[in-house]
Amino acid sequence: IHPDDRALLVAERARAHASGEPYDVKARIRSAQGDYRTYFIRAAPLHDSTGAIVQWFGTDTDVTAIETAQSELRAANRRKDEFLAMLAHELRNPLAPISTAAELLKLTALDERRVRQTSDIIGRQVAHMTKLVDDLLDVSRVTRGLVTLQEETLVMGSLVADAVEQVHSMLEDKRHQFTIDAPGENLRIRGDRTRLIQVFSNLLNNAAKYTPAGGRITLRLRAVDGQAEIGVEDNGIGIAAPLLPYIFDLFTQAERSPDRSQGGLGLGLALVKSLVELQGGSVWADSGGPGKGSRFTVRLPLVQAIPADAAAAGVPAQPGSAAHGVQMMVVDDNRDAAQTLSMLLEAVGHQVAVSYGAAEAIEMARRCRPALLFLDIGLPDIDGYALARQLRSMRETAGAMLVAVTGYGQPDDRARALAAGFDRHLVKPVRIDEVLALVDEAAAKA
Repeated sequence: IHPDDRALLVAERARAHASGEPYDVKARIRSAQGDYRTYFIRAAPLHDSTGAIVQWFGTDTDVTAIETAQSELRAANRRKDEFLAMLAHELRNPLAPISTAAELLKLTALDERRVRQTSDIIGRQVAHMTKLVDDLLDVSRVTRGLVTLQEETLVMGSLVADAVEQVHSMLEDKRHQFTIDAPGENLRIRGDRTRLIQVFSNLLNNAAKYTPAGGRITLRLRAVDGQAEIGVEDNGIGIAAPLLPYIFDLFTQAERSPDRSQGGLGLGLALVKSLVELQGGSVWADSGGPGKGSRFTVRLPLVQAIPADAAAAGVPAQPGSAAHGVQMMVVDDNRDAAQTLSMLLEAVGHQVAVSYGAAEAIEMARRCRPALLFLDIGLPDIDGYALARQLRSMRETAGAMLVAVTGYGQPDDRARALAAGFDRHLVKPVRIDEVLALVDEAAAKA
């Protein structure tokens, strides 16, 4: 019996023997392997025909697994509560500057420089909120097994370059000494390009976030045992030993202090692990402890090395500036959303008709014959799917490009939109480069 539990067990047995009543108690008992396991000990008296106790009958049940499971459930519940509080905090943070900027834009005395500065603030904060929501949706899709990978043969050097580009501004802002050691840049693998860039940019973003200004970050790429190995090392705050085994669990995050509030929801590394394993790879973390930096290592099955000049192949062209003079239509019952999108399109030289309902949109489309229509799905009269089918049946818009603009971004939402006659499916808030690329495409067909 564990020394700390012996006194309680002896006292319970003495009480039971004196009173003749059953007893039960939990105590840790050393196993044959030398470790202590938790047992639920219960005993009851057996009586003869006169009622005298002639024997005690008892059971010792090993409940270590139950205790461990309960402890893990309590820890998971605590992390969930901490996550919900963190989520509320992280969503409120960008709302404050957005609200202030909106009020500032109402002032008539703002000059062009101040207007641009204010709009930049709004843009940055919306991008931050979009990233938070995207992470939440990604976790939901991954944990429910709804992620569909678009696998292709990929050049590691190109993947790494795209990931670095996504965090480049953050590295510059904090003046990090960033180096790339990539003798294996021409290695290639099979995987989903978008998801792998997400993996590497998450690791680089974490390194930048938790490394003080002027610190060192190194990305290494090489071939090891038939696999491509990507390591992200830093000399930042490090990871405490008790946290290291749980660093890839949902909602796990290093402790925050008032002077180190870095943002984020503790989802990034959980996504990294899930996405890497979905593509046949592995990921792990090493750290010497607090203040001694971290290293995150990803390994992915290697296909084979290819010539260096192939690394530049297949780089998608960037969308050009939108062509002018395209008649378009925006249909959305959210007036602010409809007006801001139409104002953007008009600002780059297009004619835009705006409607806030499906019935009005049908009549308007007959008159202006738009070549490109951005349609919200959740309309008050008939939904966007029914509207798309009706527009497809009309002579004036049968050949128009129909773009669904919606807050629903699951794979089945996209499939339903395409089945209803949409050409494209965009998730709110839409990216301007995607919108302009669609305008260019519609103009080329007009």
